[in-house]
Amino acid sequence: MKYLSFIREGHVSYGIAHEAGIHDLGARRETVLPDLRTYLESTAAEKAPVLPTKLATDCTLADVVVAPPIPNPRKIFCIGLNYEDHRNETGRPKTAYPTIFTRFADTLTGHGAAIRLPSVSKEADFEGELAVIIGKPGWRVPSERALDIVAGYACFNDVSLRDWQRHTSQFTPGKNFPATAPCGPVLVTPDETGDLSRLTIETRLNGDVMQRASLGDMIFPVSELITYISSFAQLLPGDIIATGTPGGVGFMRDPQVFLQAGDVFEVEIEKVGLLRNTVEDEVAPGR
Repeated sequence: MKYLSFIREGHVSYGIAHEAGIHDLGARRETVLPDLRTYLESTAAEKAPVLPTKLATDCTLADVVVAPPIPNPRKIFCIGLNYEDHRNETGRPKTAYPTIFTRFADTLTGHGAAIRLPSVSKEADFEGELAVIIGKPGWRVPSERALDIVAGYACFNDVSLRDWQRHTSQFTPGKNFPATAPCGPVLVTPDETGDLSRLTIETRLNGDVMQRASLGDMIFPVSELITYISSFAQLLPGDIIATGTPGGVGFMRDPQVFLQAGDVFEVEIEKVGLLRNTVEDEVAPGR
């Protein structure tokens, strides 16, 4: 199943994408749940309404503005250096534990929206990733049960302002400018993706392939990430884990490649989806 959040005729909603269009869950009286995060919480508590056998078609993708699947996560964990080729290209040493930093929810933006280039940086880099969206509460989850708490997966672009990232040893400043974390277009449930290790991730800048890898190349696979993170933080429905990017990022190329206004960037993951975003200069507050 494919879930998505969207704006339709000025109203924020969410629903299920199917072949004929969108089944708008937010518009149904029997649902009475405000957003997809709340819907996941209700599902985890076995209180969500039973879906009809045949889904209605309330609108099409052309009728809506697609938002991030979970626009309001409580927590966003991002994993650094989780592919060996990316670790090698950066010259970083091997580690026994995942490298983790956090993002704020207002950095998220949806499929088809613009990545905003801040005027204070000239080094906006791309990082195509798989996002894991949590569906059930998890605290100190053993690895053999870790995938049981996953609601689904989405494409993610962890746009990084490299000059700000290098201000200190901490990644936070370079990873938290508004509208620098495209996610989506949909949340795809695990029954549709199958074995993640067999899937390919590819990113393209204006049609040119920048990154290509197998999700099976992750140093710390999804189950291990969930186990590690849930050992220090309770995972809750709607929380997001961005699982790291393969090699081929812009700042390690010769010559370096950074995002520019007018670019189009795509992250495509087999069976998960295609996330496409334009790139624009930011607009000053108040304009």
